[in-house]
Amino acid sequence: MRSLKRVNKVKPLALLCCALLVACAPMKDDTSTVKPISQQEIILPKDIKLTSQQWPDATWWKHYNDPQLNVLIDRALKQSPSIAVAHARVAQARSDVALIESGTQLKVNAMAQINEAHVSSNGYLGPFAEDRPRLGTTGPWYTEGIVGLGATLDIDLWGEHRDRLDAVMGVENAHKLEEKAVELEISADVAQLYYGIQTTDQVMQRLEALKQSETFVLNSHEARAARGLESHSDAEMAKAMLLTIEQQLSMAKQQRVAFRESLRALIGGGELAEITPMPLPVAQTQLPSSLNYQLLARRPDLQAAHWYVQSSMKQIDAAKAAFYPKFDIKAFFGFDALHLDDLFDHSSQQANIVPGLYLPIFSGGQLEANLDKTRHQRDMLISQYNQAVLTAVKDVVVTGSALQSLQEEQTLQNEKVSSAAAGMNNAKARYQRGLVSEAMASEAQRQWLSAQIQQIEMQGQLVSKDIVLNKALGGGKI
Repeated sequence: MRSLKRVNKVKPLALLCCALLVACAPMKDDTSTVKPISQQEIILPKDIKLTSQQWPDATWWKHYNDPQLNVLIDRALKQSPSIAVAHARVAQARSDVALIESGTQLKVNAMAQINEAHVSSNGYLGPFAEDRPRLGTTGPWYTEGIVGLGATLDIDLWGEHRDRLDAVMGVENAHKLEEKAVELEISADVAQLYYGIQTTDQVMQRLEALKQSETFVLNSHEARAARGLESHSDAEMAKAMLLTIEQQLSMAKQQRVAFRESLRALIGGGELAEITPMPLPVAQTQLPSSLNYQLLARRPDLQAAHWYVQSSMKQIDAAKAAFYPKFDIKAFFGFDALHLDDLFDHSSQQANIVPGLYLPIFSGGQLEANLDKTRHQRDMLISQYNQAVLTAVKDVVVTGSALQSLQEEQTLQNEKVSSAAAGMNNAKARYQRGLVSEAMASEAQRQWLSAQIQQIEMQGQLVSKDIVLNKALGGGKI
């Protein structure tokens, strides 16, 4: 008899376990073949010679030794609207973390309710519709009162809430790194615009000198043509050259205004102090001899993309956990009475503890669709991450190669400027001795000024590529 009772007790438990196992909605296998890119593919070509063991510093722009640039970048990192947007995204992600984190916490609510009800004589509460005080019925109208505390606790058996929390924490980390990426973008843009202004100022200075020289040449040709010593065609050619220089000067002025206004918008608007002319710095950044995981660690945009992938993995785990049974506990303690006069009597006390079990047997394809969605999102994010890595490597290699080529061209241009300067000095000396005309001496000066303009523009390109390379290497963030 005792063994029979023991068997009867075991049967409900066994049936419950069987129900838990078979009640879960069917889950499809993951057949995706999309994988993150391997570190072996993050390599430098063998023909890149501009390498060293050094990576950029975190404040890479300070090695230019320009106080004006330091002030502008500091101001931009504090006041730029893009930085404000990045801060807001991080704050929003932090709120999402707090929201998901509260999902498994105990929730307690105070409640009070008055229900004025008319009981139907033909319903299952029909006896309460009659007025029989001895039986405790005073129908058909009742004023029911409920007051007390209600509590709910979700039990995270399969880690669904934990996975969702990890997913939103991954998004928060991604937003934090995107904030660093925005700071890197802004600092590089400020440096580009600043040295664009410095380069344009130096070019304009040489163009003004070239304009004066070409004006003298034009006046000389016009005077000779007026005396019949030469045709007017030489004067027309000199005039065309002067107009070309004036056109270049006008374009340079317009470009400087565009640089300045872009810079002012980037640092948050307001007044922008006049920029004092400074010599262009020498490009010193070199490519690290090895990239691999270090590039992934230093590039905030790649780290952000990595966290998005990690978040998608956790979203898949949460979507899988949704296929399993859910368990929660609800409780109530307070007072419940059909008449308000009896509400706070000792006999009106009520306590409920309601464990709940929810089995996802049929979901109409909702759970399956949600799981497929998270898997496709993961594949998309992995593909975006892979593309971002390949693009980052390409940016580093292309910029490093361009910087290497520009340095070689700069060496040749420096020699060209030196030769032009020697020719100008020789022409001036011969003019002072009366061996050549002043027009020939001016022509030598024009060649020297033109070579200088090319040299300045090339130096500006070198600085620009140096800034881009620092940005491509992650700006020293690690």
